[in-house]
Amino acid sequence: MSSFLSRRRVLATGAGAALGLGALGATAVPASALASSAATRSAGGQPEENRTLDELYRAALAEGGKLVIYAGGDTPDQQDGTKAGFLGRFPDIDLTLIVDYSKYHDVRVDNQFATGTLVPDVVQLQTLQDYSRWKAQGRLLNYKPAGFSKVYDGFKDPQGAWVGIQAVAFSFVYGVAAAGSEAPRTPLDLIDPKWKGKIASSYPHDDDAVLYLYALYAQKYGWDWVAALAAQDVRFARGANSPGDAVFAGEKAIGIGTAGSLAAPSSSPARFVVPDGHPFMAWGQPAGILKQARNPAAAKLYLNWALSPATQQASFNGWSVRSDIALPAGLKPIWEYPNANLDGFPPFMADRAAVERWKQTFALYFGEVKGAPTPGSLGLHPGA
Repeated sequence: MSSFLSRRRVLATGAGAALGLGALGATAVPASALASSAATRSAGGQPEENRTLDELYRAALAEGGKLVIYAGGDTPDQQDGTKAGFLGRFPDIDLTLIVDYSKYHDVRVDNQFATGTLVPDVVQLQTLQDYSRWKAQGRLLNYKPAGFSKVYDGFKDPQGAWVGIQAVAFSFVYGVAAAGSEAPRTPLDLIDPKWKGKIASSYPHDDDAVLYLYALYAQKYGWDWVAALAAQDVRFARGANSPGDAVFAGEKAIGIGTAGSLAAPSSSPARFVVPDGHPFMAWGQPAGILKQARNPAAAKLYLNWALSPATQQASFNGWSVRSDIALPAGLKPIWEYPNANLDGFPPFMADRAAVERWKQTFALYFGEVKGAPTPGSLGLHPGA
């Protein structure tokens, strides 16, 4: 899962344990500790970009006008809105944007490094742990797009090796008509027997962000809650888009482990639920330019466009990674929701042994992951 989701679908949503404690508990490193205080120049001395988008566009065209992006996501068309927005502003760029699960893109890029066959210029993936590793390996270009100093500290590398370009949140959604007046208000309501057979979920042991959400639930409510949910005849599927799609299609009343927005109109057929005092999860989707990129000027253009006020104001869920963007009425910056668990997700992703224990335990409750990957099987060098 990740990146710029289907704006049409997500904007239509709105409203308002004993395993792996080291990954989720008191030893977690705050996300804010991973970044320096906002400033035009960091301790690394890298200045922010001061060229305009038009100047960067001319530089990208002079370079050859090509750009390849590997983006985390769930369906081949999930980034169509991003592509249309970028090309609407920069029509002469030859943009190739490949969507796949982040957990496949990252090892694909590693294999391309190993075989000297690197394809992408930009990687924007949910696998947060890869960025620290690639930085340590010298794989990422230190670069600060315009507006870098305005990005929330926990969503950027101090030296500019990567920067969050989108705030994403996962929780559960329900269909207004299907749920009626007894709609679920907290995760505790999801185990009410009246919802048996009426819930869809993405597999927590297939997507690490969904896994973190389920791990938070297990910690908060205990394994009895997990067992009760497993008895609800939940329809599990691959892809974090699948629960929301099932709700919007009227196939299920509730979808767990999917993105949504609190800024949807009252006419929305579905609601995204973020209840006070109950956990959900959010993160800043990072993007970085590979140091071996064939098209670094175009890559810089893309990051500057992604962080530009106009693009941030048009985010699919109303949230921005920048602190200076006016949000829709009723929204707070995502880092002001204490139950969003921003500080917990990076260390959770970094502890791969704990991640594997969570995955295998949830497989015991919910069964093994089944189904073909929803973006398709893309092989070693998509976009080449």
